[in-house]
Amino acid sequence: MQSYPSKLLEQAVNELAKLPGIGRKTALRMALHLLKRNVQEVESLGTAVIKMRNDIIYCGECRNISDQPLCAICGNPKRDHSFICVVEDIRDVMAIENTGQFNGVYHVLGGIISPMDGIGPQDLHIDALISRVAPGEVREIILALPTTIEGDTTNFYLYRRLAEFNLTLTTIARGVSIGDELEHTDEVTLGRSILNRTPYISGLSRK
Repeated sequence: MQSYPSKLLEQAVNELAKLPGIGRKTALRMALHLLKRNVQEVESLGTAVIKMRNDIIYCGECRNISDQPLCAICGNPKRDHSFICVVEDIRDVMAIENTGQFNGVYHVLGGIISPMDGIGPQDLHIDALISRVAPGEVREIILALPTTIEGDTTNFYLYRRLAEFNLTLTTIARGVSIGDELEHTDEVTLGRSILNRTPYISGLSRK
């Protein structure tokens, strides 16, 4: 058991160690680093984190994070709003935006269907997607979900839910390796996967 010379240091390490990918040794290094910085720098960091947690909201249209009720992408009249890219989470929006190959808008599901983790369709923003499609102005939806069993399950569920609408349903090309997360895919490969997307029903028929 690690012995700390200060209870305050131990408390800071305990909190930092709760962050993903941060073990106690790394948390200790981070805490000691912050201890060496001047008070203003540490207060600025603390204020930024607290303000982020308290003030960031979710876009009422696509569920991306935003500083306003409508995110900058959905609020941009130059984007093609008839073209929706469905992604698992916010990190995927950032990854695709970095490719510079997509000029439509997004819909963030907030996860993927995973019975093993107790996540069903009702836990995702699927009904909100259906509501966006219902008026008939959307002409294409790209399913840009992870190439995993859970991603494929979610794709198929969305395919069934969207079948009644007159739109094109595509999926990203398999330049993204099976089992890969979009955020870990290089920008060139991800960009090409968006440009070379294929009709979803074609991929379904090959299984």
